[in-house]
Amino acid sequence: MTFHYPNGKRYVAAASETAGRNSTDKKWSYGKRGMTLEEDINETNQYYLDRGLAVIHKKPTPVQIVDVNYPKRSAAVIKEAYFKQASTTDYNGIYKGRYIDFEAKETKLETSFPLKNFHEHQIVHMKQVLAHGAICFVLLRFSLTDEVYYLKAEHLLFFWQRMLDGGRKSITKTEIEDLGSLIPLGFQPRIDYIKIINNLYKF
Repeated sequence: MTFHYPNGKRYVAAASETAGRNSTDKKWSYGKRGMTLEEDINETNQYYLDRGLAVIHKKPTPVQIVDVNYPKRSAAVIKEAYFKQASTTDYNGIYKGRYIDFEAKETKLETSFPLKNFHEHQIVHMKQVLAHGAICFVLLRFSLTDEVYYLKAEHLLFFWQRMLDGGRKSITKTEIEDLGSLIPLGFQPRIDYIKIINNLYKF
């Protein structure tokens, strides 16, 4: 199936976006192995929701279908579709009266996280929500080592500007370790980023 951005440009998934879906070489511990980052976050959000801790959901992406094939009367195959608008970040919701907004990305690299995994409109969106007092961050997964880090959006914006100023096009893992927070993987919840928020914002 072919997807296009609002400007008509064809959408091609980055390697980091598909790595978790297609690779089963490295599997996460604590049962339920081989899950993608998105699946783990969705399970975590459901855990929070079921226990009344927070209401956080993955944002739906509006899609306009333009070409459908009907090989059988009982089945339809979408051949071509367009994103109606550029996506912002993956998740948003509310926790203890504060608006939560974050993006989740992963990489197969071991020592750095490429900034090309992010899009300019996502950076602009993060700046906008931060200006209104939101808690905004990114969850970065190093798939080869099964490590997930919480990094404040403020730090991501600094590294993005560094790139625009001619600096490196990635964030070193050392920088992420120094400025971010490693989230220990668990069973329930899977990726307990609320615990990090509690520590950072003194809830």
